[in-house]
Amino acid sequence: MPLSEHEQRLLDQIEQALYAEDPKWANSVRTRDPRNHYKRRLVKAWIGFALGVVMLMVGVVAAQIPLGAAGFVVMLAACLWGLSSWMRMNGFGDSPSAAQPRGRKPSRKQSFMERMEERWHRRRDER
Repeated sequence: MPLSEHEQRLLDQIEQALYAEDPKWANSVRTRDPRNHYKRRLVKAWIGFALGVVMLMVGVVAAQIPLGAAGFVVMLAACLWGLSSWMRMNGFGDSPSAAQPRGRKPSRKQSFMERMEERWHRRRDER
């Protein structure tokens, strides 16, 4: 949903006040690439995965089942975290409503109830 003119003016005023108050910080925030954040998260996920493998192996060798299970959980969590970061970094994690142009119908197939609700709303609006 686009901002109204009033909201856009308020946002511009806030931005100008931020630049006036701390231009160095505002410029650094403005020029940052969000993909760098996700790259750092990927590196941390790899480190977490390696730590999980080490925990798992130590747990198996020392016959410490809780340590091995904890290592497996750490590995799984690191994989999920890394996968979500990779997907967002490459644009797969964006919401479908934001990526889709306005006025077009969704490309996914609607369920029966959604089609019935849409017909009901159209019928009501025609009156």
